Amino acid sequence: MAVLPIFRRAFHRTKTDNSDTITAVEESKRDPVTDDAAVNTGEDELQTDLPSEDLQGGVRDVEAMTLTWSKPMLLAVFINIWLLYFVNAFQSSICSNLIPYVTSDFASHSLINVIYIVADSVSAACYIPLAKIMDVWGRAEGFMFMATVATLGLILMAVCNNLATFCAAYVFWTLGFSGMTYCVDVVTADVSRLKNRGLAYAFTSSPYIITAFAGAKASENFYYQISWRWAFGCFAIIFPIVAAPLYFVLKLNVRKAQKEGVLVKEKSGRTILQSIWYYTMEFDLPGVFLFSAGLTVFFLPFDIASAAPDGWATGYIIAMLVVGFVMLWVFAAYETFLAPVPMFNLVLLSNRTVIGACLLDATYQVSYYCWENYFTSFLRVVNNLSIAEAGYVNNTFDVVSGVLLLGVGAVIRSTGRFKWTLYVAVPLYVLAQGLMIYFRRPDQSIGYIVMCQIFISIGGSVFIIVQQIAILAAVDHQHVAAVLALLNVVGTVGGSAGVTICGAIWSNTFEKALKRYLPASALPRLAIIYEKVPEQVKYPMGSPTRIAIQEAYAYSQTRMLAVGTGIIGLAFVWMLLIRNIDLKKVAQVKGTVF
Repeated sequence: MAVLPIFRRAFHRTKTDNSDTITAVEESKRDPVTDDAAVNTGEDELQTDLPSEDLQGGVRDVEAMTLTWSKPMLLAVFINIWLLYFVNAFQSSICSNLIPYVTSDFASHSLINVIYIVADSVSAACYIPLAKIMDVWGRAEGFMFMATVATLGLILMAVCNNLATFCAAYVFWTLGFSGMTYCVDVVTADVSRLKNRGLAYAFTSSPYIITAFAGAKASENFYYQISWRWAFGCFAIIFPIVAAPLYFVLKLNVRKAQKEGVLVKEKSGRTILQSIWYYTMEFDLPGVFLFSAGLTVFFLPFDIASAAPDGWATGYIIAMLVVGFVMLWVFAAYETFLAPVPMFNLVLLSNRTVIGACLLDATYQVSYYCWENYFTSFLRVVNNLSIAEAGYVNNTFDVVSGVLLLGVGAVIRSTGRFKWTLYVAVPLYVLAQGLMIYFRRPDQSIGYIVMCQIFISIGGSVFIIVQQIAILAAVDHQHVAAVLALLNVVGTVGGSAGVTICGAIWSNTFEKALKRYLPASALPRLAIIYEKVPEQVKYPMGSPTRIAIQEAYAYSQTRMLAVGTGIIGLAFVWMLLIRNIDLKKVAQVKGTVF
């Protein structure tokens, strides 16, 4: 409750000047740690009440909106964002708990990572075009597009009848929900002062505290009492209803700014064909295709090679690796020499804070997803937890981050500094993941696993909020969407790489361990045990077959965690690249903001 007065004091009108914000070029010339005076924006000085004509259309729209809307409208946006996060968190919790059973129904539990890799690769390639949609067309348009894609994914997951359809549906769902979350993060940045942004992100993410428990229990009820299809189908109805108000609030307030003369819309004068060509180049669609296709084709062999006729020597496995690698190089060449509007802004990539935040995010995502995707299956089989109980343990991150980030955000708001949190979070995360190597075995208490999960959650949640604040503090309002998109691209690629490592370790260790540990009587059912979680938990605790399956899980999981722990050690280097910027002296937005 102590946080509420901070929220009340923070909702007020502030005036800023974008020209005084640290840009990527300016930051390369001076260090905010030692030259605080250089970034003093003078928040209380009088400034113009009109958005700059140099801004892109979407940025100009949102600045005009915050100059003309009321405090109730600002509160309405935050409430709607909170509800969106609640629905998203609830649905994500249910989905993560049920996916092992959906794939098991299709006798394809080992192919979980294939689904994740395809979805992550496509999502990673779409963040930059989505940023351009939000900057060129508007925040509301980008949000509506992603909400539509997410709804389509939910519908397809509810009606799918085979793994291929479910995989396609999951790609739509991941693209839509991750894109929608990104859009909401951009809008949150648009309507909050930099020093309050950590608190704003913490507030909008707080629903995870509720859904961590409710989602896990709901997933169990859906699976046993209704159907996993309705777990997706009901949200296909609920989600559009919750998402629609934010779109209309944004659009109505942009029109209000137009009526009051603060915003003037100009017609492009292009024909339909000219517009198609213009937006194809503006959104870099050739680059999107090369990037997403290259990532997918290159990463997939690491998951499916073990099932190929000749393993890594199979022709199509070698072809996929070569084609994927070549496509990524073609993408790099196209972006460097041919793309009229490159996907990545090289000026931003020259900023050490941007580089540090992106590398920290990539390292964290790789490390985390080296072991995460088979964790709930491990809890079900090795620790004999129910679906709900496994969900509670797996959702420890959501509970801890929801509580912790409110406190961290309040402290950052008070001090204006954020880098100090990394000096605590990085060592704690490395220690906790290292301990998980020892405790992820059949003879260990679930209490020790929960303890390690709490420590991992503390470190990981701090990583997420500091990365966002740091990368936003390094640029002006014009580049907010671009740098958040860059952070999401790098993080998603890192997550996809982590999933690939996880899948490669799983496919090359788990089945072999089963062959080694299973009693002779269970070997004829090796294939079905390998592919179906319900089959694995069917054997009684303490039986030779169940013990053998548990040992196989432990054998694979300890190797996943060892790789992840080695990778996260790089975080000690990346955190040094991030400047300790004084957020109180960097202004970014104007008007009625949080």
